[in-house]
Amino acid sequence: MPVLMPAIRKASAMVTDGGGITCHAAIVSREFGIPCVIGTNIATKVLKDGDEIEVDTNTGIVKLIKKSN
Repeated sequence: MPVLMPAIRKASAMVTDGGGITCHAAIVSREFGIPCVIGTNIATKVLKDGDEIEVDTNTGIVKLIKKSN
């Protein structure tokens, strides 16, 4: 989606609720060299804009470091 390109360029990582290795987020993250964890099932329910997270793409673990106000 072209409207999201500025946000993707700023992103340090991508985290999705669903998807697989050929989903759009996985492909775009590979093209941009951005780490990506897909298929968390709950990321958008738990994480909010401004939260600080740690993304470990080797294990697929996303840790909430600091909640936003």
